[in-house]
Amino acid sequence: MKTRLHKILAEAGIASRRKAEEMISLGLVEVNGVVVTELGSQADLETDVIRVDGKRVKIHPHKEVWMFFKPKSVVSTLSDPEGRPCLANYLPQSRARLFPIGRLDYDAEGLLLLTNDGQLAQALAHPSKEVWKEYLVKLKGNITQEVMVKLRQGPVIDGKKKKPVRLKLLHYKEDKSWVSVSLTEGTKHHLKKMFIAVGHPVLKIKRLAVGPLNLGELKAGESRRLTDLEVAESRKLSKSDHAQKVS
Repeated sequence: MKTRLHKILAEAGIASRRKAEEMISLGLVEVNGVVVTELGSQADLETDVIRVDGKRVKIHPHKEVWMFFKPKSVVSTLSDPEGRPCLANYLPQSRARLFPIGRLDYDAEGLLLLTNDGQLAQALAHPSKEVWKEYLVKLKGNITQEVMVKLRQGPVIDGKKKKPVRLKLLHYKEDKSWVSVSLTEGTKHHLKKMFIAVGHPVLKIKRLAVGPLNLGELKAGESRRLTDLEVAESRKLSKSDHAQKVS
């Protein structure tokens, strides 16, 4: 059965669908010995020989999901042209070809999910699913209740109104504020832009949870495979089309 190439690569755990499209555009994908660069091209994994960067693509029979505590100063990709530490330095012992679901900024730390299940990754990362992601954020200055009320209604980033957020003040420490923030969408540098727009530069970001999954006892650089129950809960999230109410 013919299927779009980027979907095949995602389901094989090669990369997310968006990253797979980039690989196709860059000429890294071959079908039956012919380089394919046109997005939307289709193939049949059972009858066609598909290679990515010279390696044949095979559907991994076992889908895995891992949680990883990304340390600061680590790039959320499997390689980095600048030679900075990346996920490849920390990947857990697994035969599956794991890739990250979403990203965390280089200077941020916390929970990052890894999987070889492209379909699950696509579903969890898509904004329409409105999966809440919780962060601990340290801000410069003492944020006021008035500012927090405005942000809860939806911050303005790059001139565009974004979805409402959950925001709670934890405490002040001198001229710094510690807040808990939960988002259902995440544009590039979302938190940094959101707070600097109201006069509070971000000093620290730590992602604590994605949906019901939280770091627990994990320490920076550590990872663990999700239990069957946790994976089942993740799949429920990815299939839900109902937004959660903002508290």
